[in-house]
Amino acid sequence: MFKLFSLLPLLTLPLLVSPSFAAPVSDLADKTAEYAVATYTESMVKSLAELVKHNTVAQEGIASTENPAHIAFKAELEKQAKNLGLDFTDHGYIVVIGLGDNKERVGIITHGDIQPVNPSKWAKSPFELDTTTEPGKLIARGTEDDKGPISTALFAMKAIKDKGIQLNKRLELYVYMAEESDWGPLQEYVNNNELPQTNITIDASYPVVTAEKGYGTLKIAFNKQKPPTIGAYLSHFEGGYFGSQIPEDAKAVIENATVQLLNSLMNKAQTYHDGINFNFELKAKQLVITALGKSAHSSEPEGGVNAIPYLADLLSDTRWDNNGAGTLVNFINDNIGLGLEGKKFGKIAYHDDFMGPMTVSPTVIKQHDSNIELNINIRRPKGKTAQQLRSEITDTIAKWKLNNLADITELDHYIGEPFVQNDAPHIYTLLNVFSKYTGIKDAKPVSIGGGTNSRLFPNAVSFGPSMPNTIYTGHSEHEFITMKQFILNLKMYTAVMVELAQ
Repeated sequence: MFKLFSLLPLLTLPLLVSPSFAAPVSDLADKTAEYAVATYTESMVKSLAELVKHNTVAQEGIASTENPAHIAFKAELEKQAKNLGLDFTDHGYIVVIGLGDNKERVGIITHGDIQPVNPSKWAKSPFELDTTTEPGKLIARGTEDDKGPISTALFAMKAIKDKGIQLNKRLELYVYMAEESDWGPLQEYVNNNELPQTNITIDASYPVVTAEKGYGTLKIAFNKQKPPTIGAYLSHFEGGYFGSQIPEDAKAVIENATVQLLNSLMNKAQTYHDGINFNFELKAKQLVITALGKSAHSSEPEGGVNAIPYLADLLSDTRWDNNGAGTLVNFINDNIGLGLEGKKFGKIAYHDDFMGPMTVSPTVIKQHDSNIELNINIRRPKGKTAQQLRSEITDTIAKWKLNNLADITELDHYIGEPFVQNDAPHIYTLLNVFSKYTGIKDAKPVSIGGGTNSRLFPNAVSFGPSMPNTIYTGHSEHEFITMKQFILNLKMYTAVMVELAQ
């Protein structure tokens, strides 16, 4: 995903009728699902192992259609699809893998691109399916987001084909190659092609996702100034890897540091009990402090420990000179702090009863010759217009700049729209399948913190692959899917495809 995933509770979205009125899972769907698991579990793992070999992260300045890794990944997909007896069509940024020739269609929406990865943080290569380091887990970049779901969908379709089920609707698996970086080519495809009438996205959470927060990025430049001639000052502050990841690494450098300052900071570091660790190194009056937290998808900031605000908080007992790095740390402490909901950031914090609160997370600090750029990731529910939110953001930054005589520049902000889908006719079918195979009764639709391609397809809702109230590992430096969940997904996706195509 560019997405999402949620630790939110199973909140109730008003439905037109109670799910209890929907028909139970059919015997045909159930038997086909059991057959898929009994026959293709091992093959599904082998399929995933081949898919994760390809580093399909976007390369700046290179279109997906020209990216060698993307081309090789699509070739592997084509080989697998044809070996399974499925048809394959390459539309450039999008490939469609299909079963059946009916005019009416069911779309299953996924993506084949991935987010960047730091190989040094993995026990084995992130582009090798690791089944041994942590038994019971399939570890690699893309296992949960979204190559694992691709493999699952392929073998669900294969099981249906094996059983010779007479489909009333064609099944089409859409694999988009720029979901994490550029939705433009998909939007163009959507505008110029007839789409399936019924769609599910398998790039989010269970039981059924009917609302997604709007993705946004706030950008502020802290202009560099000459450092003071005396006293301790911050000469450098960095952190973050990419915009939709809660960063687990941050680093600060203090010049003219004293042993007394070191001891004070080390004592304060011992007061944190939130999974954050600090390291200190003092050499010739230069103190280097590194922070190590826990990475997570930025749509679920509660699933990680953000090293940037924690390191800033460690330094908060000093009011730093407005020299760029010091200005940035002061700004983070004054306007963000250790909270996740933007409650210190002027009036921007708000909450929706179903979608939950706005979240505000500093995710990337970019170093430039003349300034330091702070990127803040927001995930906003419905309840405020983008214009209102932008005005509140700009007002807060302007007041802080004036009150602190700070040399900062407010850069352009991106504020995406929330998405709500509450009348897709197949919601009840998905909930019934989920309840049958998980044993979770009275399942209700949920909201997530991110954005999937559901918002571009008609009647689309998301269905897995992540279980509710579990930590989503996509975008983290420890991405995995459990073998148990992989098998459960195959069972549920097979049953759902049978039900929706009948």
